[in-house]
Amino acid sequence: MKNPLLLALMLFWLVTKSYGQTEAPAVGAPIDLETQKGTIKGTLLLPATAGKMPVVLLISGSGPTDRDGNNPAMKNNSLKMVAEAFYAQGIASVRFDKRGIAASKEAALSEFDLRFDHYVQDAVAWIQKLKGDPRFSKVVVLGHSEGSLIGMVAARQAQADAFISVSGAGQSADKVLRHQLQGQPPMVKEAAFPILDQLAQGKAVPEVTPMLASLFRPSVQPYLISWFKFDPQVELAKLKIPVLVVQGTADLQVSVQDAHYLMGAAGKGQLVLLDNMNHVLKETTSDRNANLSTYSNPSLPLAAGLTPALVTFVKAVK
Repeated sequence: MKNPLLLALMLFWLVTKSYGQTEAPAVGAPIDLETQKGTIKGTLLLPATAGKMPVVLLISGSGPTDRDGNNPAMKNNSLKMVAEAFYAQGIASVRFDKRGIAASKEAALSEFDLRFDHYVQDAVAWIQKLKGDPRFSKVVVLGHSEGSLIGMVAARQAQADAFISVSGAGQSADKVLRHQLQGQPPMVKEAAFPILDQLAQGKAVPEVTPMLASLFRPSVQPYLISWFKFDPQVELAKLKIPVLVVQGTADLQVSVQDAHYLMGAAGKGQLVLLDNMNHVLKETTSDRNANLSTYSNPSLPLAAGLTPALVTFVKAVK
């Protein structure tokens, strides 16, 4: 914990509130966002609280990750649990399946036509929808993993009231991919790095060796080019609203250094480092296999300290 005021507020909430307690079960109501391509489906958790309340827009990570933080091969319910934790403390939330994912498949674009900007535009539309809802006093954007980059860009464009990055990368995606490929055999790196360089310059690569087709096939290159142009440090520096950066020390995909990169850009942002929290927001050990096993265990609770950090920040937004 790097912010003494945030620490004091968290301790106050820990003493005065029970984070697992709520008057009624968190039963979500459907909420939709209409787009030109189709409907994006979401879930609204609305506490039975008198008067206006803050609402948090949860944006999931990359690939086929759904509104609950799950994908077809791994179910952990991480974002569902975050939404329920907010609900228990009188904070509303909306989480949604990104276009082309799960219940939002009808809003899908072809792989060749999809751009990172489409996800940003969808998030902007969600924020605007919530800002126009008289039930809500503030709109806070929470992005997890790739959702962090989507969220910080959308939060600025739609003038959200605050932004939370959870397990968000601190460098552009091409640099992240380059780092991840460092452990591959030399022949893979020799073939991959020139492609990365070209894509980062906005240039398509029409011919890709079969061993790299799953990563750099021509049909996905327009998306990668659109993604690589966004640097999270540059984007976060543009925000003039309260920012919270949350990172676990046991994350196999995003490092603590990434959080420090983001904090360097955020200026007066708040940083919370949670010991032993991994990428799916669960506590684990230093054993890699044990860490990965949590990705498919929805019975595990959220890591200790995550809920009070998030709740305290949202409640402090003016």
